[in-house]
Amino acid sequence: MPRLRPRAPSFSETLPKTRGTPAAAAVRPRAAPLPMARRLLHLRSRLQALAPRLVPSRQYMSDMRRSVFLDRLLRSLRSEISSCRAEPAPRPPPSAAPFALDDRPGEQWVRLRRAFGEQQEEEVRVDASMVDGAVAPTRSGVAAEDGGPQDRMHISVHVEVSKPARPDFALKFECSAWPEEMDVERVFPVRRSGPTPEQQYMGRQFRELDEEMQTAVRDYLEQRGVNDELAAFLHTYMENKEQTELVGWLKNIECYLKNIKKSLLFQKT
Repeated sequence: MPRLRPRAPSFSETLPKTRGTPAAAAVRPRAAPLPMARRLLHLRSRLQALAPRLVPSRQYMSDMRRSVFLDRLLRSLRSEISSCRAEPAPRPPPSAAPFALDDRPGEQWVRLRRAFGEQQEEEVRVDASMVDGAVAPTRSGVAAEDGGPQDRMHISVHVEVSKPARPDFALKFECSAWPEEMDVERVFPVRRSGPTPEQQYMGRQFRELDEEMQTAVRDYLEQRGVNDELAAFLHTYMENKEQTELVGWLKNIECYLKNIKKSLLFQKT
């Protein structure tokens, strides 16, 4: 009689058995605990609330860039100011000493006044602008950097001579002050009262007048202190005024930028 092979145990029979627990309970998957999910949700909300503090905003980054730019610009301004130190104002020459100088900071002109005559019967007023132009030297073919002549700087000068006895009338001279000489351009009378023409006839160019009349006009101005020496003084004075006005202009910009930077720092705090 043939032998029977023993039966192989089933899968459930091979599982370990525990007391009071069926075998099927050992392979049942367990669900994730609910308290952990709630913790994750709570942590997520806290991270979202903390994110703006950890990551700089666009406005903050923009303010930082502006602050760095202002610092760099302020350093450049301070360096420029230190290199533009204005020298003391020059003293007027003896011929210009009778003039009282009226210099107004921030403006591009100065005014000189003086009384003239034995009885001080005339008032001479000279209005001079800062350097307002330049012309090339008369000698051509030689560059300034090669040791040739420099450009001639030009200053516009308006001279007015009046008398207190006739306050409604004055004689006006339009002049050009060069570093070494004073040139007369025009001579014409002006009325200070009453109707004035819209386009007053200014007369002919000074150089087109008779030579004798030109000499008489130059002597007239020379006696009143409007001469080549005054022209040289104006150029020296205006060169110093240019530096003074430049330093004041740079300091005004520096003060403005400091106020902007101060406002940025105030916003950060």
